[in-house]
Amino acid sequence: MQLSQLDKIDIPKTEGIKYTGSKLKLLPYIIQSIQNLDINTVLDGFTGTTRVAQAFSQLGYNTTCNDISEWSEVFGNCYLISSKSDSFYQEIIDYLNSLDGYDGWFTEHYGGKGDKGKMPFQIHNTQKLDAIRDKIDELNLEWVDKCVILTSLIKAMDAVDNTLGHFAAYLSGWAPRSYNTMKLELPKRFPITTENKVLKGDVFDAIKDYHDLVYFDPPYGSNNEKMPPSRVRYASYYHIWKTIILNDKPTLFGKVNRRDDSRDTLSASVFEEFRKSDNGKFIAMQAIDKLIAETNARYILLSYSSGGRATKQELYDIINCHGKLISAQEIDYKKNVMAGFSWTNEWLNDTGKNKEYLFLMEK
Repeated sequence: MQLSQLDKIDIPKTEGIKYTGSKLKLLPYIIQSIQNLDINTVLDGFTGTTRVAQAFSQLGYNTTCNDISEWSEVFGNCYLISSKSDSFYQEIIDYLNSLDGYDGWFTEHYGGKGDKGKMPFQIHNTQKLDAIRDKIDELNLEWVDKCVILTSLIKAMDAVDNTLGHFAAYLSGWAPRSYNTMKLELPKRFPITTENKVLKGDVFDAIKDYHDLVYFDPPYGSNNEKMPPSRVRYASYYHIWKTIILNDKPTLFGKVNRRDDSRDTLSASVFEEFRKSDNGKFIAMQAIDKLIAETNARYILLSYSSGGRATKQELYDIINCHGKLISAQEIDYKKNVMAGFSWTNEWLNDTGKNKEYLFLMEK
C-alpha cells in the first residue's frame, strides 16, 4: 500500500553540516511514521548533527540526544539546551569575526595555497580559524555558550571546505567555495519549550532510561568487504571537527593528517564492524539485536539503508523477536512517498540502487 504525499506535513527547520547519513531528507517520513503515536519523551540514540533531535523538540517532545562524538554534543547543546539571547552570542561572533588571522597549528597542518591541492582548507581560512579558535578558549565561556560559538565556527568552516563532505580525503583541485572567506554566523536556534538532555556516551547506557519512543540510525558502515574500515568510520570522516572542538593539537598520521586516536584499532564502533563473529554472524547485526532487546521504550523507530550489513529478513527477525512490527516502509525520495514492501532476503531493487527503510515496532 502506498502512503499519501507528504506535502501537508509541517517539517520543523533544522540546521546541520555536510554529513554522511544525514537524515534531513528522511525527516518528513520520520514525522509521518510517528505522528499518530501517543508519546511524550523521545531519545535520538545516534544523533549525529542532531537534525532529528532538533525536529523532535520543535514538535513538542521532551528530547534526549546521544552520540559518542564531540561534534554531536556541541550541536546538541547549541540547539537543544542553550537559552541566552541571540544578541548575547551575536556580540561574541562579531568580535571573533573582527580578528586578524595568523599562522597557527591548523594552518600548519590543514592550510593550502596556490596550486597546492589535497588540503581541506585554503590558508586564508585556516589563519582565521587559528585566531578565532585560540581566542574562544581565552573567553572562558560557560560550556553551553561555548557550544553555540563552536557550532558557528564548524558551520563556517564547513561552508569553505575542499572536500566531498568528509575528511578522509580531500579534492585535488580547489573547490570554488574554498576561495570564500569564512565568516561566523549566528546559529538559527529555536525557542526551547521542552525538557531536553544531551548525552555523550555509549548508546547502551542511553537506552537504560525509559522513553516513549527511541529512534535509531546506527552507523552501519559498508557491505563492501574490500573497503578499508577507516574509510567508513565517522571518527575518520570528521576528525577535524573533533580537533576544532577540543583544540588539543593532537598527534597526526597519514596523508590527510588524521588524529592518531582515529585509528581503526582505537575508534571502531561495533555498529560499523564489517566482520563476522566466530558463530558466522555479522558483528554489527548482533549489536543491533542486543540494542533492540535492551532498549527501555514502548516504541522503536529504526532507519536503515540497503547499503548496510543487514538484509530485510534479518531485521524483520530481530524486530519480531523483541516486539511487534507496526510498519515497514521503503522510501522513494523522487516520488516523495513511503510505500510498504514485501519481505525478501534481498535489499537491492531491479535498478540496483540502494534504498532507505523505516521500521516502526512496539515492544
